Amino acid sequence: MEKLKKELIKKSFGKHLKSVRHEFSLSQEELAFRAGMDPTSISGIERGKKNPTVTSIYQIAIALKVSPQSLLPEIDRQWKEENSDE
Repeated sequence: MEKLKKELIKKSFGKHLKSVRHEFSLSQEELAFRAGMDPTSISGIERGKKNPTVTSIYQIAIALKVSPQSLLPEIDRQWKEENSDE
């Protein structure tokens, strides 16, 4: 996968995670605590600098009490747009 696409995926995921976190009125620190993660990890993920693992996506989803799939809609939408003419 091209580096540009990887960066787009990370940034899209991070942006969506941040909006979901704000919907629950949680700080990065509180989300990190609930997910058993370091606050710098949440910050890095939200800024698109850190690539979340499958495990961390599940930890975050559990902490937010949402499905892991619900954290991925922006990526899914962009993927469909990019691949619609294939």
